[in-house]
Parts: sequence; C-alpha cells; structure tokens
Amino acid sequence: MRNSTLHAILEAFTTDAAERLQAETVGGEEVPFELTEARRGGARLYCYRPLTGLFIDDRLMMLRALPTYAPAARALAELESVAAYVQQRGAPRVAAEPRERADLALKLFLAAVFAERNQFGLEPGRFEEAYAELERALYDGRCVSSVIAPLLGVVLDEETSELALGDGLSLVRGETLPDAPPEAVWDDRDEPSVLAVLSLVQDRALRPPVSAARARFRRILTALRLFERGGYALGPIAWTRSDSGPWRTATLGATGRPRFTTRISAEHEDELRGFFDLIAKRSPSNGELAWALARFEMGCERLAPFEALTDYLLALRALLEPEGPASGRVAQRLAAICARPEERAALAERTAQAISLERAVIAGVTPPEPGVDALVEELAENLRALLRDVVCGHLDLDVRAVADELLQEAVAAAL
Repeated sequence: MRNSTLHAILEAFTTDAAERLQAETVGGEEVPFELTEARRGGARLYCYRPLTGLFIDDRLMMLRALPTYAPAARALAELESVAAYVQQRGAPRVAAEPRERADLALKLFLAAVFAERNQFGLEPGRFEEAYAELERALYDGRCVSSVIAPLLGVVLDEETSELALGDGLSLVRGETLPDAPPEAVWDDRDEPSVLAVLSLVQDRALRPPVSAARARFRRILTALRLFERGGYALGPIAWTRSDSGPWRTATLGATGRPRFTTRISAEHEDELRGFFDLIAKRSPSNGELAWALARFEMGCERLAPFEALTDYLLALRALLEPEGPASGRVAQRLAAICARPEERAALAERTAQAISLERAVIAGVTPPEPGVDALVEELAENLRALLRDVVCGHLDLDVRAVADELLQEAVAAAL
C-alpha cells in the first residue's frame, strides 16, 4: 500500500532536513557517539555508535522552521493511528494532542532514516525502508481513501502547492498531485486547476467517502464565497480511489460556473484556514440565517449576475424585512448597516433601484440600461458582508433590530 500524498510530503521534508543537518556537520558540528561493547569469538570488541537521534533532538527548532515541516506535521496530525507508530518506535509517552504526536512522529521518523549515521546525505533506500515501517504502523488493515474534484474560479499562490484546511481536507495545485487524472487537473484552456482533496483513513471494506466529500467540498465553496468576492464553483465530476488503486468517477452535481478567477495569496492562507475552521463550526443549519445563506449561494451559482437578483433580495428580506416586502424597509435597513452615515441615502437609493428591477426579472425581461450587473454585484457584496459578519459573530443575529437602532440614532442626532 502507498499513500502517495503522504509519501511526497514526507520525502520533501526529509530532503530539506537532510540538507540542513548535513550543513551543520559540514560547518563543524559533530554527532555525539557512545562506546558499545561486543564479542566476536573470545575477543572483546569496542565500537563507536553515532547518537543520531540526540543530534536531531538538539536541532528540532531549526527543523521546525523549514517550510516543509508544517505540511508534514499537519498530514500526520490528521491520522489517528500515529500513536501506534510512536509506540512502535519505543517512545516512553504518547502525547494526547494530535499535533504533539505528529511532532514526535516526525522526530522519530528522521531518526529512523538516519539511524547510526554521522553524515546526512539522503539515501533513497533508507528513506523507503523507514517510510514502509511508518506506513505499516499507520494503515495496517486500513486504507487511505481519496476524493478529488476541480475547484473552479480560484488559484493558489505560485509558491503554494497545498493549502491544508484540516481533517484530511486541502486545496492542491492539480499539477503537483501525483497520479491525478488529467481530466481533473487540466481545464479546457489547458490550464491546471486547483483540486479540492479529501483523504481519510478508513476500513478497506468501506466505499470511498463521496457523500462526505460532497458536503465538505460544498463547505469550501461557502467559506470562499463569504471570505472573498469571487465566482467559485466545483466541477460536476469527482474522482475517488483507495490507496494507490485506479481512479473512478463519481457525480458531485452542478454548483454554477466560475465568473472570474480569484487568487489566494500566500499572506492570506492562514486567514483563510482560520476562517474555514470558523465557518465549519458556526455555519447555521436552520432558521432565517441558514435560509438566507442558502439563497445567497443560489445567487452565486446563477450564470449571470442579473439572474441572481431575486435570490439576493429574498436573502435580504429574510434578515431585514420580517414584516414583508410591502413594508419597504429593506433598503434603509441595509444602508444603515453597510454604509457610513453620509453614504446611507445613496446606498438606500441604489438598493431601491435594484428592487424595482426585480419585476423585470420575474417577467423575463432584461433591462436595457447599462450598469445593471454592477448594481446587482453591489447588492451581492453587501449581502455577503452582512452574512459574513453574522455567521462570524461580529453582528447580532437580529440584524433588523440592529439596523433600526442605527436609524433611530441617526434621527436623534439630526434633531
């Protein structure tokens, strides 16, 4: 069995670690030794055994600073069976926290690769032997099931091959994923796609977790749509496999088309990772907020902005206009929350204009005047900001009450 993703991650880290450790010895640092005794026939022999593990222990902080260390630690932290490897390697204590177990496992893995050596040139055979031992401990009687799907409308930073989101979920530049199907990696313009990847350790008898992947990939879309303006969508087809077996297709369903491409810069990756974790914990499952979020996402999946107008207005009415559309309060309430006092009148006027265009949508008539799409996009952006603040807890769930309070304060200030 071979988990090719884990293999590649650990190989990259071990290569970097070997270079740094070798640089230490070239610079004059010496690997400590211990004197051991052995007998051959009747003769007593002595030999020096390098204490490689101790040399590595003393340089853990240096190794943790390597760019390949964090991906390796995250990959191991997501595997419950790391404890078995740590115990097998003779650790006196198994840490309770997954990240602590992963840190210990990486240290023990390096010690296995370079056992009893005073030089740190990486030998592929020794790496493969150590990795085989690790993999047997991790996956005995189990397999790694993977599900991948193109995530459209987004690109990662040029220096980023993988953006780990936790619990086996990550975004990966398709051309860097070993053995990925070409149909998944390359789009119709021969550009590489970003892949949403879910990898789980499970019993061999179970089917690949397509249903779980579908739900978690959709959550990636939700997080991205709230995190940054964009035209995100999933490809309709996913690919699954167990261990290094053949890839098989599975249906995900339509999630719209990408309208443009958004780049996730390296400096925003940690922010996105934390935001995704927050959305996973706080995303509503019922009530007005859940309904409004669902309508917002329906609008994001329309082929053109104008077609999404009713979706966005329904979401805003659910949050800001419980009295019903006849009250005509949504425009002022939205402006109270989303605009500075001096800009509220203008935003309320543009929102009222968008509301007046809804009848044309219902009648199937496209307004001829220019700027309609920009008007709808502005409405969507204000809705996105509103939903994001409520879901994240920055804004009270009763946004209507918040808006009315702001409007009352404005009236009082004008008197």
